[in-house]
Amino acid sequence: MEITARRATGRDRDALIEAFGAASADEVVTAWVLEDQPATEFRTAFVPGLIDRALRDDEIWVAGADEKIWSVSIWQQVTSVERFAAEAAETRAMAEQAPDVQALRRVSIVTDLLAREHPREFPHRYLQVIVTRPEHRGKGAGAVILADRLKAASEAAVPAFLEASTERSARLYRRCGFAPTGTTHTLPENGPTLIPMWFGLGV
Repeated sequence: MEITARRATGRDRDALIEAFGAASADEVVTAWVLEDQPATEFRTAFVPGLIDRALRDDEIWVAGADEKIWSVSIWQQVTSVERFAAEAAETRAMAEQAPDVQALRRVSIVTDLLAREHPREFPHRYLQVIVTRPEHRGKGAGAVILADRLKAASEAAVPAFLEASTERSARLYRRCGFAPTGTTHTLPENGPTLIPMWFGLGV
């Protein structure tokens, strides 16, 4: 059974929403944001907007067998931090309007962190997220996406950046050629520690 990677299109929208919702609910940052929130609320209120925005503004790369979507990744082409600053301001305003909504407050914490700490080496490709459906983890679909996208980055001589959200994922990224920057960012309220890593850039 061959696993292949491809760029998703608008025709994949419904399948992307379903796959991403199933794959990302237990990702550690998402789980921290959604602590004590119903998973169904995340899938219906947040995921469609995320996928629509990524289809419009970024690149969604998927992998699987027989045209099925096992893994989903979102890649941004970054030339400035203006987008991160705008998203931080937007989520901060939403959180201020609903101060009792923990998930909004925590999303604001994450976006503020990204706007403040995202590297200023431009241009680069930013792996915003990569997740795999639970029943297909360990089969190599995520690695196929990484190999494909890092080959493209190398050929274009453009570095790639990400934040690993666990030590385990950081080890996987190291095997793919990423190197940690030497700094980490721990989210408050018993949140996870993010590990910034570069591919193709001396750190």
